[in-house]
Amino acid sequence: MTINPLNLLDRDGINAHLRAGGAALLPTDTLPALVAAPEQAAQIWRLKKRPQDKPLILMGADVEGLLCHVSPAARADASFLAQRHWPGALTLVLPAFGPVAEVLNPGVATLGLRIPACKAMLDLLRCSGPLATTSANVSGEPSSRTEIEAARAFPDLPLLSPIPWTAPSCQASSVIAWRGPQGWHWLRRGAVMPAGVVSLPECSG
Repeated sequence: MTINPLNLLDRDGINAHLRAGGAALLPTDTLPALVAAPEQAAQIWRLKKRPQDKPLILMGADVEGLLCHVSPAARADASFLAQRHWPGALTLVLPAFGPVAEVLNPGVATLGLRIPACKAMLDLLRCSGPLATTSANVSGEPSSRTEIEAARAFPDLPLLSPIPWTAPSCQASSVIAWRGPQGWHWLRRGAVMPAGVVSLPECSG
Protein backbone atom coordinates (compact mmCIF):
# COMPACT_ATOMS: atom_id res chain seq x y z
CA MET A 1 0.00 0.00 0.00
CA THR A 2 1.14 3.54 -0.74
CA ILE A 3 -0.15 6.53 1.18
CA ASN A 4 -2.27 8.99 -0.76
CA PRO A 5 -0.19 12.20 -0.87
CA LEU A 6 -3.42 14.18 -0.44
CA ASN A 7 -3.69 12.63 3.03
CA LEU A 8 -0.33 14.05 4.12
CA LEU A 9 -0.51 17.33 6.04
CA ASP A 10 2.25 19.29 7.72
CA ARG A 11 2.07 20.35 11.36
CA ASP A 12 -0.02 23.45 10.64
CA GLY A 13 -2.35 21.51 8.39
CA ILE A 14 -2.90 18.78 10.97
CA ASN A 15 -3.43 21.40 13.68
CA ALA A 16 -6.06 23.16 11.56
CA HIS A 17 -7.74 19.83 10.81
CA LEU A 18 -7.91 18.95 14.51
CA ARG A 19 -9.21 22.40 15.44
CA ALA A 20 -11.93 21.95 12.83
CA GLY A 21 -13.07 18.80 14.63
CA GLY A 22 -11.31 16.06 12.66
CA ALA A 23 -9.24 13.07 13.72
CA ALA A 24 -5.72 12.32 12.48
CA LEU A 25 -2.88 9.80 12.55
CA LEU A 26 0.36 10.82 14.27
CA PRO A 27 3.68 9.27 15.25
CA THR A 28 4.69 8.67 18.86
CA ASP A 29 7.68 7.07 20.54
CA THR A 30 5.78 3.82 21.20
CA LEU A 31 3.16 3.17 18.49
CA PRO A 32 1.33 5.28 15.88
CA ALA A 33 -1.62 7.14 17.38
CA LEU A 34 -5.18 8.01 16.43
CA VAL A 35 -5.87 11.46 17.86
CA ALA A 36 -8.50 14.18 18.15
CA ALA A 37 -9.08 17.32 20.16
CA PRO A 38 -10.48 16.34 23.58
CA GLU A 39 -13.88 17.87 22.89
CA GLN A 40 -14.09 15.78 19.70
CA ALA A 41 -12.93 12.53 21.32
CA ALA A 42 -16.24 10.68 20.82
CA GLN A 43 -15.31 10.02 17.18
CA ILE A 44 -12.28 7.98 18.26
CA TRP A 45 -14.47 5.27 19.81
CA ARG A 46 -16.58 5.23 16.66
CA LEU A 47 -13.58 5.03 14.32
CA LYS A 48 -11.94 2.28 16.37
CA LYS A 49 -15.22 0.40 16.91
CA ARG A 50 -14.17 0.37 20.53
CA PRO A 51 -16.37 0.13 23.64
CA GLN A 52 -16.69 3.51 25.32
CA ASP A 53 -15.78 2.04 28.70
CA LYS A 54 -12.17 1.80 27.46
CA PRO A 55 -10.68 5.22 28.23
CA LEU A 56 -8.50 7.41 26.03
CA ILE A 57 -5.16 8.95 26.99
CA LEU A 58 -4.50 12.69 27.13
CA MET A 59 -1.09 13.52 25.61
CA GLY A 60 0.49 16.91 25.98
CA ALA A 61 3.79 18.72 25.64
CA ASP A 62 4.29 20.01 29.20
CA VAL A 63 3.74 18.69 32.70
CA GLU A 64 1.62 21.55 34.01
CA GLY A 65 -0.65 21.46 30.97
CA LEU A 66 -1.56 17.88 31.91
CA LEU A 67 -1.50 17.97 35.70
CA CYS A 68 -3.94 20.89 35.78
CA HIS A 69 -6.65 18.26 35.22
CA VAL A 70 -5.52 16.17 38.19
CA SER A 71 -6.95 16.26 41.70
CA PRO A 72 -4.64 18.28 44.00
CA ALA A 73 -4.00 15.34 46.35
CA ALA A 74 -2.23 13.41 43.58
CA ARG A 75 -0.25 16.20 41.93
CA ALA A 76 2.91 15.98 44.02
CA ASP A 77 3.33 12.24 43.45
CA ALA A 78 2.48 12.63 39.76
CA SER A 79 4.91 15.52 39.32
CA PHE A 80 7.70 13.49 40.98
CA LEU A 81 7.41 10.73 38.36
CA ALA A 82 6.61 13.05 35.47
CA GLN A 83 9.75 15.12 35.99
CA ARG A 84 11.84 11.93 35.86
CA HIS A 85 10.13 9.94 33.08
CA TRP A 86 8.48 12.45 30.74
CA PRO A 87 8.89 12.75 27.85
CA GLY A 88 8.79 8.97 27.79
CA ALA A 89 6.78 5.77 27.70
CA LEU A 90 5.08 6.07 31.09
CA THR A 91 1.34 6.68 31.37
CA LEU A 92 0.09 7.94 34.73
CA VAL A 93 -3.56 7.23 35.60
CA LEU A 94 -4.64 9.81 38.13
CA PRO A 95 -7.78 11.05 39.88
CA ALA A 96 -9.06 13.87 37.70
CA PHE A 97 -11.89 16.35 37.37
CA GLY A 98 -13.44 18.60 34.78
CA PRO A 99 -14.80 18.25 31.25
CA VAL A 100 -11.68 16.71 29.70
CA ALA A 101 -11.62 13.85 32.21
CA GLU A 102 -15.32 13.27 31.72
CA VAL A 103 -15.02 13.14 27.93
CA LEU A 104 -11.98 10.84 27.80
CA ASN A 105 -13.09 8.48 30.56
CA PRO A 106 -16.88 8.88 30.86
CA GLY A 107 -18.31 8.20 34.28
CA VAL A 108 -14.93 7.43 35.89
CA ALA A 109 -13.03 10.19 37.71
CA THR A 110 -9.57 9.23 36.46
CA LEU A 111 -7.45 10.28 33.49
CA GLY A 112 -4.40 8.72 31.82
CA LEU A 113 -1.68 11.24 30.99
CA ARG A 114 1.58 11.11 29.04
CA ILE A 115 4.19 13.27 27.30
CA PRO A 116 5.63 11.26 24.39
CA ALA A 117 9.34 11.26 23.55
CA CYS A 118 8.71 11.97 19.86
CA LYS A 119 9.88 15.29 18.41
CA ALA A 120 7.28 15.45 15.63
CA MET A 121 4.43 14.75 18.05
CA LEU A 122 5.77 17.21 20.63
CA ASP A 123 6.08 19.96 18.02
CA LEU A 124 2.43 19.45 17.13
CA LEU A 125 1.28 19.27 20.75
CA ARG A 126 2.95 22.60 21.48
CA CYS A 127 0.69 24.13 18.82
CA SER A 128 -2.49 22.14 19.34
CA GLY A 129 -2.51 21.74 23.10
CA PRO A 130 -3.24 18.35 24.72
CA LEU A 131 -4.93 15.75 22.52
CA ALA A 132 -7.06 12.67 23.11
CA THR A 133 -5.10 9.67 21.87
CA THR A 134 -5.17 5.92 21.45
CA SER A 135 -3.35 3.37 19.33
CA ALA A 136 -4.06 3.57 15.59
CA ASN A 137 -5.89 0.28 15.06
CA VAL A 138 -9.44 -0.98 14.90
CA SER A 139 -10.44 -2.52 18.21
CA GLY A 140 -9.44 -6.18 18.34
CA GLU A 141 -6.91 -5.83 15.52
CA PRO A 142 -3.12 -5.73 16.03
CA SER A 143 -1.65 -2.32 16.81
CA SER A 144 -0.30 -0.42 13.82
CA ARG A 145 3.50 -0.23 13.89
CA THR A 146 4.14 2.08 10.93
CA GLU A 147 2.46 4.95 9.14
CA ILE A 148 1.56 2.50 6.33
CA GLU A 149 -0.28 0.20 8.73
CA ALA A 150 -2.03 3.15 10.39
CA ALA A 151 -3.16 4.47 7.00
CA ARG A 152 -4.41 1.01 6.05
CA ALA A 153 -6.52 0.88 9.22
CA PHE A 154 -7.92 4.41 8.71
CA PRO A 155 -7.56 5.27 5.00
CA ASP A 156 -9.68 8.42 5.17
CA LEU A 157 -7.67 10.16 7.88
CA PRO A 158 -4.78 12.59 7.32
CA LEU A 159 -1.26 11.78 8.49
CA LEU A 160 1.45 14.09 9.74
CA SER A 161 4.15 14.70 7.14
CA PRO A 162 6.94 14.12 6.39
CA ILE A 163 7.06 10.36 6.09
CA PRO A 164 8.48 7.89 6.87
CA TRP A 165 8.01 8.62 10.54
CA THR A 166 10.82 7.98 12.99
CA ALA A 167 10.61 4.30 13.87
CA PRO A 168 8.72 3.81 17.16
CA SER A 169 9.78 1.36 19.84
CA CYS A 170 6.64 -0.75 19.15
CA GLN A 171 6.58 -1.43 22.90
CA ALA A 172 3.55 -0.15 24.77
CA SER A 173 3.97 2.40 27.51
CA SER A 174 3.99 1.31 31.13
CA VAL A 175 0.75 2.26 32.88
CA ILE A 176 0.48 2.88 36.62
CA ALA A 177 -2.47 4.18 38.62
CA TRP A 178 -2.25 6.38 41.72
CA ARG A 179 -3.79 4.76 44.80
CA GLY A 180 -2.92 7.26 47.52
CA PRO A 181 0.20 9.06 48.78
CA GLN A 182 3.27 7.41 47.19
CA GLY A 183 1.18 4.35 46.33
CA TRP A 184 0.90 3.10 42.76
CA HIS A 185 -0.82 0.12 41.17
CA TRP A 186 0.57 -1.52 38.04
CA LEU A 187 -1.98 -1.66 35.23
CA ARG A 188 0.48 -2.60 32.49
CA ARG A 189 4.20 -3.24 32.57
CA GLY A 190 5.88 -1.83 29.49
CA ALA A 191 8.82 0.20 28.28
CA VAL A 192 9.49 2.14 31.52
CA MET A 193 9.90 0.64 34.99
CA PRO A 194 10.00 3.57 37.44
CA ALA A 195 12.42 3.20 40.30
CA GLY A 196 11.26 3.83 43.84
CA VAL A 197 7.55 3.32 43.17
CA VAL A 198 5.68 1.66 46.03
CA SER A 199 3.61 -0.85 44.07
CA LEU A 200 0.38 -2.41 45.26
CA PRO A 201 -0.48 -5.94 44.05
CA GLU A 202 -0.62 -6.11 40.28
CA CYS A 203 -3.98 -6.12 38.52
CA SER A 204 -5.38 -9.34 37.11
CA GLY A 205 -6.53 -9.48 33.52
